[in-house]
Amino acid sequence: MSAPRIAVFGSVNMDLVAYADRVPSAGETVTGTEFRQVPGGKGANQAAAAARAGARTAFLGAVGDDAFGDRLRDSLVDSGIDVSGLRTVPGPSGVAHIAVDGGGDNRIIVVPGANGGVRAVSDGDARTIEGAAALLLQLELPMAAVVSAARTGAALGVPVHLTPAPVRELPDALLECVDVLVPNQHEAAALTGRTEPEAALAALLERVPEVLLTLGGDGSLFGRRGTEPVHVPAYPVRPVDTTAAGDTYCGSFAVARAEGRPLEEAMRFAAAAAALSVQRPGASASMPARSEVEALLAG
Repeated sequence: MSAPRIAVFGSVNMDLVAYADRVPSAGETVTGTEFRQVPGGKGANQAAAAARAGARTAFLGAVGDDAFGDRLRDSLVDSGIDVSGLRTVPGPSGVAHIAVDGGGDNRIIVVPGANGGVRAVSDGDARTIEGAAALLLQLELPMAAVVSAARTGAALGVPVHLTPAPVRELPDALLECVDVLVPNQHEAAALTGRTEPEAALAALLERVPEVLLTLGGDGSLFGRRGTEPVHVPAYPVRPVDTTAAGDTYCGSFAVARAEGRPLEEAMRFAAAAAALSVQRPGASASMPARSEVEALLAG
């Protein structure tokens, strides 16, 4: 069977990551332990995860005409991603300032840069999306661009997976095109006002056909209208850096579903990929190869 093809329309940033035993409070300065520049962005992260999980992956987005833009493009190419739809625009590339504490938890500020100039799907983007096994979207691009992509995917019969992050109100014009909504527990609570995962899941299923709710160390919860929720536990690990764990999960899950794996098997595949990623620093640099995921599943 040939590898599935996944299209990702989204953001690409240079992550500027500072590590410290604890993050500072307002007005406070702390001494860090390490600093890294790591290619990231939720869209690029999901593309990297899908490519390493075995999919033929195409990325659609924009970088600036600065040094970061060159590095970001090279990083995508090195991950085996088709970047023929990656625009270069005047000005700075997107960046994310990330603080990671001693427990691996992170705080992130995203400055959109070139990502903020992506307003709609081009004809070339639509040709790339057509025939894909899934279209992955996030919210680090302007909402008009995300809606444009979702409508394109829906019109072409391509399943649309949306990660609602950074979380914000989701217009009906977007949700009516979404097949699978993939929030984490905090995003689900913000969207619904309900902190219990099962209650949030039920509320979200009133707006979209399927919801995959990621719960960090508590695993993941999948719901489909008219069926009972399915829970799959997380692999017990000690996190080093949780940056992009959710993106790893999303990209890997999309590949597993596109390959026709049963639902719970696809969720376990994604959980294994995410568990491997949090044991390494960085975003796209932390994502495992398919062989590593399969080894963990076999073990």
